[in-house]
Amino acid sequence: MSGAHLLRLAALLFGFGFLYGPIVILATMSFNASRLVTVWGGFSTKWYAALLHDEQMLRAAEISLAAAALSALIATINGLLAALALARFGGFRSRTLFAGSIYAPLVMPEVVLGLGLLLVFVAFGVERAFLTLVLAHASFTMCFATVMIHAALKSCDRTLEEAAMDLGATPVRAFALVTLPLIAPSVVSAYLLAFIISLDDLVIASFTTGPGATTLPMRIYSQVRLGVSPEVNAISTLLLGFVAVALGLSALLTRGRAKGGGAG
Repeated sequence: MSGAHLLRLAALLFGFGFLYGPIVILATMSFNASRLVTVWGGFSTKWYAALLHDEQMLRAAEISLAAAALSALIATINGLLAALALARFGGFRSRTLFAGSIYAPLVMPEVVLGLGLLLVFVAFGVERAFLTLVLAHASFTMCFATVMIHAALKSCDRTLEEAAMDLGATPVRAFALVTLPLIAPSVVSAYLLAFIISLDDLVIASFTTGPGATTLPMRIYSQVRLGVSPEVNAISTLLLGFVAVALGLSALLTRGRAKGGGAG
């Protein structure tokens, strides 16, 4: 093995260690029997069992899951409509402005977006609660859903839909029966991505939610400010596992679609 090869291998291992080392340490310490997070006291799952008796943490997890599910659904529907406008209506006037407004949250600082949403809710006299949290997350995650669905529509063979219309189907029926099944894996992936982003968000939720609607990241952050506990490590590990499963499903769907497209 040459010196250059060893150097590349060392750089690769260092990179993976730097990126994923903290996550491995966090997951490992979640099974620590000791209450001291820096002292290993043996293997134990008692902190996971303790989570079942933490009503505040369970309530926060329930709110986060419900908000993520609803906001992802709204974002996916709106993203599908926006992607259709961009992919099927050609170069209509103000298309550039429309596309820019859709994709702006991709590069906009979350603090600015959260503050803007807060000012909108205050201006319209909307009390901050679960509903404002869902609306804020839906507006934030819609751009990610639009990107994924728009890419799927651009790669979809439109002649199939046109053939269906030549056989008598209306444009809406042709889209529902021909195009929508073809892009369904990307639509599901867009939903999962929006769900994960909403579940993980802390900044925008801090601006737009109110009393009684504390999300799981906000609960974890408030506890970490008082000190890291094994219970926080346990809930963080569960959150990581949930995100990994969702991203794995999204990757499988995208891979299956790519293989299906290649086969066709």
